[in-house]
Amino acid sequence: MSFDAIGLCDELLQAVQEQGYNTPSPIQLKAIPLALSGRDLMAVADTGTGKTAGFTLPMLQLLANGTKPQPKQIRALVLTPTRELAAQVAENVKNYNQYIKLSVAAVYGGVRIEPQKAQLLEGADVLVATPGRLIDLYQQQAVSFDQLEILVLDEADRMLDLGFIDEISHIQSLLPKTRQTLLFSATFSKQIKSLAKGMLNNPQLIEVANQQNKLDNIKQKLHPVDKARKTELLIHLFRKNKWSQVLVFSRTKVGADVLVTQLEKAKISAASIHANRTQHARTQVLEGFKNGSIKVLVATDIASRGIDVAQLPCVINFDLPYEAEDYVHRIGRTGRAGASGLAISLYSNDEEKRLQAIERLIGRKLEGEIIRGFSPKPKAVSHPADDDEYGNFEPDPEPQGRGKGRGGRSAKSSTKKGNKRR
Repeated sequence: MSFDAIGLCDELLQAVQEQGYNTPSPIQLKAIPLALSGRDLMAVADTGTGKTAGFTLPMLQLLANGTKPQPKQIRALVLTPTRELAAQVAENVKNYNQYIKLSVAAVYGGVRIEPQKAQLLEGADVLVATPGRLIDLYQQQAVSFDQLEILVLDEADRMLDLGFIDEISHIQSLLPKTRQTLLFSATFSKQIKSLAKGMLNNPQLIEVANQQNKLDNIKQKLHPVDKARKTELLIHLFRKNKWSQVLVFSRTKVGADVLVTQLEKAKISAASIHANRTQHARTQVLEGFKNGSIKVLVATDIASRGIDVAQLPCVINFDLPYEAEDYVHRIGRTGRAGASGLAISLYSNDEEKRLQAIERLIGRKLEGEIIRGFSPKPKAVSHPADDDEYGNFEPDPEPQGRGKGRGGRSAKSSTKKGNKRR
């Protein structure tokens, strides 16, 4: 089925076509007609499945022929958990909006608030915002919600993970009770159900989330290696496979910065993105990564749902994440929109419990492939202070495992030339 069969206007159809899309994804196919009908909607789908267009396209069409916003008023509000995601969603809204020509603004923390107050003086048809900065703007009387028609909660599960429940509840108390609410999430937990019950009116539930099908587009590889040699292996893989662009995930902010320093010493253009960097610096780094001037972007999990690079060939887990769900969100940065992707995890023996949690979540074993010259040493009991390879001793709720490591249990040594990438 094509986009013109699900009720979109000519202006949006032209914009969609120019973005290179011809066939709606399953979440778009189900969500767009329901949203156009005015129903409240709770949609659950994996990352990289087109959720943003699923709410943006009907939102723009519903707003197209309405009354222009008054000063400081907004007609549609999209809440997102992170600054990067807010900027990304706003960019997508503007791309689809080019022929409808509604006013679009984005506000988030980490940058000066005065320019954001200025852009809201005349009001906005669509405002994309992070919860904290939106509350700041409201308290400074820079934004009002009397004309609000549509509320969108994007990546609702991530907002709850980041502790925004109080902010969301406060924002809800400020909004008109008569409105359309669209909630989009990658998971459907008890907390999400509770949030939806309090914010949505008789919502239609759409579930097209299927992690197994989503991950089928992504080739997952596990390379056992000693923790101390992870950087060396990363550099080896980067040079051997001649990757033009790689997104690397680190568990810690200090670890990300140290890894960038080591990559730069190896003459590999790299930069980090994490919560300690200013928003200006984060924006510059993302732009450099997208335009290719930065070859390796090292990120913490704050960026796992905020980076959208077309045809990103490879994602590398330098460290396995604390939460198994973050593994899915990390590798979901590749293999998007039906394309194939590659996800590599550099696995050391101390990460056994994290690996087991990931395998339980995705319902499959990740077979190890030892890269020639990087065989890990037999596993030994480590001391608590050894948990972080960079000396950044953050609390780790998981004890160090004992017993046979993944390198001995399921790994197979690879001696072929051109050994598997990632």
